[in-house]
Amino acid sequence: MSIEVLLNEFKEAAASPAKLLKEYKAAGKKVVGVLPYYAPEELVYAAGIVPMGIWGSNTKTINRAKEYCATFYCTIAQLALEMLLDGTMDQLDGIITPTICDTLRPMSQNFRVSMGDKMKVIFLAHPQNRFADFGLKFCADQYGRVRKQLEEIAGAPITDEAIREAIKVYNRSRAARRRFAKLASEHCDVITPVKRSAVFKASYFMLKDAYTKKLEALNTELEKLPVCHWKGVKVVTSGIICDNPKLLQIFEENNVAIAADDVAHESRMIRVDAAETGDPMEALARQFAMQDYDILLYDPASAENRRGEFIAQMVKESGAQGLVLFMQQFCDPEEMEYPCLKKALDNAGIPHIKLGIDQQMRDFGQAATAIQAFADVLEMNK
Repeated sequence: MSIEVLLNEFKEAAASPAKLLKEYKAAGKKVVGVLPYYAPEELVYAAGIVPMGIWGSNTKTINRAKEYCATFYCTIAQLALEMLLDGTMDQLDGIITPTICDTLRPMSQNFRVSMGDKMKVIFLAHPQNRFADFGLKFCADQYGRVRKQLEEIAGAPITDEAIREAIKVYNRSRAARRRFAKLASEHCDVITPVKRSAVFKASYFMLKDAYTKKLEALNTELEKLPVCHWKGVKVVTSGIICDNPKLLQIFEENNVAIAADDVAHESRMIRVDAAETGDPMEALARQFAMQDYDILLYDPASAENRRGEFIAQMVKESGAQGLVLFMQQFCDPEEMEYPCLKKALDNAGIPHIKLGIDQQMRDFGQAATAIQAFADVLEMNK
């Protein structure tokens, strides 16, 4: 299958979560929505249920969700609820709501009040102190609660062996995505920012086995191509999410390619695999404990600015000339971290820009001006 055909399939899947949901339901499958992020999707897969990522929407307007949400909730959370209320995603059999930030923590109650009569709402509390034995035990216990509620939806027990097999499937998928991220930089003349985003985004909606098989096929085809000698500039991207094609198109128009990313929606959450042997619940808990360099997770050494230095090193190692930070409006963790990140980048002599984004943005005029000016600066610094 050609690169163009594969990319078009990923593009269609990324743009059609509601269509895919209807197809899964029509085929008799049960589907559970998974909000951002670090939820143990392996448990959903092991239950024979289709996991479907819920990361808001770039095409909808917040209307009914306003009745349930505080005005300072980010649009990712509000639009996730909006898609349930307006019928777009209300065929889900359940939804997992992690408590990874101060917006998602109370959102579980918003979902329960608004949609509890239509679907099971599964609350997932991650431990703050995830490294210690008590943190690992708490995490494993919480995953056990999720497991039991998924068993109720599935109508059958989830065996340890099924979880081990699911871990293998997800490790393989994560490895394919990590490989793709590197190949996308080496072949940025083929994998534009828009196409790169679509490949990552499709992973939240497609059946995992089918997605991984197609991505491995794409990686194989990309590996056959000579490495691109890019004449434009390259950047590392960071933030929670940036999947709006209209915004990413501006990068392409200014010959800006993506060398690597620290985006939660893309590479940030696929850095760590789970052990494929032993107690699978403990393996998933340890996988979460090993996640690092994420502003949404507790870091006992945060005063050392480890994350800022990690991002600066990522820019250097990727061959990028600068960094673009997508600052999600009302994302308190990212906003509070910015001074530390800026300090690390400035100390390393790495140019960067901060772009304020929102999933209800429709006018990208200011962003276009900023990206064009930043591209010119990076070009002069080459």
